[in-house]
Amino acid sequence: QVQLVESGGGLVQAGGSLRLSCAASGRTFSENTMGWFRQAPGKEREFVAAISWSGRNTHYRDSVKGRFTISRDNPKKAVYLQMNSLKPEDTAVYYCAADPSSYGSSKDPQFEYWGQGTLVTVSE
Repeated sequence: QVQLVESGGGLVQAGGSLRLSCAASGRTFSENTMGWFRQAPGKEREFVAAISWSGRNTHYRDSVKGRFTISRDNPKKAVYLQMNSLKPEDTAVYYCAADPSSYGSSKDPQFEYWGQGTLVTVSE
């Protein structure tokens, strides 16, 4: 069983930065692909970024490439999303997700565990 708790959301002006954190429980965190998703009001949840169990491989949706950076700290069982140059269209609830398989591919993860989400609001 994996539990995920996000933090770090808030209100920020366009062009600003936020760093989201996700604290994970579970014995196999260091073996799991982790990801971030977001859901804007009235829209479907969408993939934002993923990071392999080792941290060596990362993947991003096109609209956040060059602005967002996903990272992880395995000893601390934490994953982060550094968001820079934020835009109003980045406004959403951001969710942390975990693929419970060990040493799985970060290109095609099967996320099964989700946090409760943290709200990011970017004003004009």
